[in-house]
Order: sequence, then C-alpha cells, then structure tokens
Amino acid sequence: MSTTPPAPTHAPRNGGDLVVESLTALGATTVFGLPGQHALGVFDALRRSALRYVGLRVENNAGFAADGYARATHGVAPLLVSTGPGALMTLAALQEAAAASAAVLALGSQVPLAGLGGGRHGYLHELPDQSASFRGVVKSVHTARTASQIPSAVAAAWESALSTPHGPVWLEIPQDVLLAPVDVPPVTELVVSPSELAPRPELVAVAAERLARAERPVVLAGGGVVRAGAEAELLALAEQLRAPVATTFGGKGAFPWEHPLSLQSWLEDRHTTSFLEDADTLLVVGSGLGELSSNYHTFRPRGRVVQIEADLGKLESNHAALGLHADARLALSALVREVARYEEENGPGAAPEVSPEAAVSGLLARVRDRLAGQDLDLEQRVLAAVRDALPDDAVSCWDMTILAYWAWSAFDPRRSNALHSAQGAGGLGYGFPAALGVAVADPERPVLAVSGDGGAMYSIAELATARQYDLPVTWLIVDDGGYGVLRAYMTDAFGRATATELARPDFVALAESFGVPAVRTSPDRLGTDLAAAFAAPGPSVVVLPARLRMFAPTHLDS
Repeated sequence: MSTTPPAPTHAPRNGGDLVVESLTALGATTVFGLPGQHALGVFDALRRSALRYVGLRVENNAGFAADGYARATHGVAPLLVSTGPGALMTLAALQEAAAASAAVLALGSQVPLAGLGGGRHGYLHELPDQSASFRGVVKSVHTARTASQIPSAVAAAWESALSTPHGPVWLEIPQDVLLAPVDVPPVTELVVSPSELAPRPELVAVAAERLARAERPVVLAGGGVVRAGAEAELLALAEQLRAPVATTFGGKGAFPWEHPLSLQSWLEDRHTTSFLEDADTLLVVGSGLGELSSNYHTFRPRGRVVQIEADLGKLESNHAALGLHADARLALSALVREVARYEEENGPGAAPEVSPEAAVSGLLARVRDRLAGQDLDLEQRVLAAVRDALPDDAVSCWDMTILAYWAWSAFDPRRSNALHSAQGAGGLGYGFPAALGVAVADPERPVLAVSGDGGAMYSIAELATARQYDLPVTWLIVDDGGYGVLRAYMTDAFGRATATELARPDFVALAESFGVPAVRTSPDRLGTDLAAAFAAPGPSVVVLPARLRMFAPTHLDS
C-alpha cells in the first residue's frame, strides 16, 4: 500500500480567498483599493479570482472612486485597504459616502489576533481600537476573527450597505486570519436580503389627503429620490397634483429641468426659499432639509410639511412634519395611488389663484433678474460652455470649487444620476477620483471631473491611475491660484484672505508627464477644447486659468 498522500484537488486557499469568493458570490465584479502589508492575503487572492481590481494611489482617493462607482451603479462598491494608516486614510471618503448614502463596503485588515484587545503590543500599524475610528462615520462595523466567520461577515456587511438607506460599512479581518490556510470549502452562494422601508398605510392616507386638498402644493426632492430610482413616481405625483418641484443639490436630475413645473435647483436664493415657505403643503422627499437645502437654515415653512425620509435620524430633524419613514420610491408610488383614490371619491382640490406653471415661470424670472444685476457674465458663460460640450449621456463629478457651487444651482444634468458632487460632507479632492469610479462602472460613456487647482492637488497622483486603466475621464481644472471658495468667504467676512494663495505646478506639463493629453484653454475656447477632449479616447486634462466669482448670497439678509 502506498503511503504517499493524495494530491490536493485544488491549490491551497486562505482567508483572503474566502473574502474574494464571498464578494464574488454576492455579485461583485470590481474592487477598488490599495495594498498594504497586513492585507496581502486578500490581494494575493485577487489573482485567483475573476474580480477586476482597480488600484488607486491614495486610500482616500480609492474611497472616492468606490463612492462614484456605488452612486453610478446603485450597488455595492468593495474597497480593500490595509491596517492603521491605510484604513484611517479612507475616513474622509467614507464620510462623504455616508452623507450621500453610497454603498461602499470598506474592508480592511487588522493586526494579528494576538494584538487585538486594546493592549500595546507594538505591532506595525497597531491601534488600540481601529474599528472605533469608523463607528461615528459608517452605517455599521463588522469583524471576522476566524476563517469560518468571513463569508457571513462579508454578507452581513453587504446587506447593511444595501439596506435602505444605503451607506458605507466597515469590515476588518486580522492579518493572520487572512493568511492562514483554511478548511472551509469554496464559497459558491451567499444570500442577503437588504431591507426596504415601506410607508405605513395610515400615514400615506393622511399625506395624500393633505396634498390633494392643498391649494398650493410644492415638492422639494432630494438625493433620496435619485438613490431610490423614484424619478418616474415623482413625475407622476407632481403632474397629478400640478405641484411645482424644486430639487436639492443632491437631488439634481430627479425631475426634468425644463418641465413647466420645474423650479430647478436655486436653493441658495431668497426667492426660491420664499416660494417653498409659501406652500400650504410642502412635500419634502429624500431630504433632511439640512444646511444647503434650507438656504443655510433660513427656511421657515408657513404651511404644513410632509416629509418622506429613509434615514430615521433626518426625519423631522429640522422642521416639524408629518413624517413617513420610508423609501422614496415606495412612498411616492403609494401616494400616487392614494391621491388618485382620494380625488376619485372627493373630487379635485381647490384651484389655485395663479396657475402653478405661471408661478414657476415667475419665480425663475425673479432668479434671473437677481443674477443679472451682479456682473456674472463670465461665470455663466463658462458653465454654459461646459454644459454645451458635455454629451447628454455623460456623467459629471464636481469637487468643492466655485464652478461646482454654480453647478449645484444652475447646471442641468439632463438625466438622473448624472451629476455627483462632494456637497454632502464637503471635503476636497472628490471630483477626479469619483469620476474614475464612474468610468470604471461604464467605460463606454465619457465622464467629466471638475476641480479647482487646490482640490486638484489632492488627487493629482490619480493621473497615473487614469492612464494605467485608460479611463475616459476629462478633467477640467479651474486654476485660480488658490482655494477660491475660501478666498471669497474670508474676503467677505474679514476684508482680506489668509492662507488661501497657493503655489502650483504647470498642470498641462504635469499631466503630459503622466502620458495624459492636456491643453490650456480660455473661456472663449473652453467649449471647443472640452468637446475635443470628450471625443478623444482615454483620459485628458483641460486647464482653465480663471478667477470666478460666486453669486451674492441671500441668506445673510434673512
């Protein structure tokens, strides 16, 4: 009898294999990240999987790329990073993902099991409680301490990220668990059941009655409409009620920009604020009426408010309302049905003194008149040039820069889920790496990133990523020599700016050193140069030297 042991039926597997097998079983096709010593078990396992890996140069940028991918796909974006510094570098990106309800599954390594528990063992990258750094930022925190726990932990994190409201989650696994051989069979199937939030019927009935009986119903649609894919339901309800609709900056694209009932997105405008305040019933859907959506908390409703919000913490957090804790699509769909039933039984509500369409037209005319007196021709020409050059099916990602502030209010994305920005948490550096993530999700569609020169320096290294993966992202860098938004704020508040002026590189030469085509443009040539960049394959950079101004705020006079 032979004493030779039988040959193994498959290559040795470890905890890292269980991670990638679990992600694959849940439907992942792409992961973002940056390797580190403690996480090498996962990264080595990637080469034995069918997962596509997109490597960024800075962990925070990898988080922004995952955020962009999650927003573009309405799905989960896995983000793989290492322990300590690598993990902590993702926090700003995860804060933005939390503010925007982007389902990023951040998976990091940990020190070996023997180092857990808060002692000071002197392991590389050691933190007394790494997961504590994430608890105030993400939806949920998960840990796997043995190989057999990994599939269930990955599934639990995935389910949490996709449950309404979507959001980022953190999962960590010790280094030695990732590296140790496993006796667990390959993961072939994992079943998750992300929870949806259906509205309570009695609340729908009351909300429908208030809306149907209102003489001046108005809708404020937030990012929750876009995330829930509730655009059709919103349009149906607005037309049913003949209710004007304004969209928040996060909700841009939720309602057709040129629709006769569209108030567009001029929320930093006293005329719009007054219009919303004058509604006898205001339906707020998918928004918490936070700082930007309320014109810096100057909004004071005079009528009733009905609020649909999936995030329980935002429900009635700023204004008293009839609150429906529900997914926007499910709640709007129920309202459409219930309003129709109510009107069939009771007849239509009272006719308004002024047609809603005329009221909308008048409001937009007042906004235009206010801007016309501020000598803002350059800013409006630049934004119009960007809009004219951008293909209708393209997506744009905006950093925290003056042109983005204009875009929040004045830019028509021409379709839903086509404009993403960092206005949730407000951190610099979002635009370009998020655009890379969007391009990974759909490499056949051109993507625009917009940054100022200050924000661009946060993610300049990702030009290498764009070139390596040949991603079709055109990066518009508005070079005004500093932090333009902060310069304007400080000058207005203190008479002069401090710490806002920046030395910066020749962005054209720097991009070309990465092998990325670049051009320096002017306001007059901007549209032509952008159109050429969009038409060319792969990444490109367009640099616009210009000092743009913000339109005058209206909240300071309230």
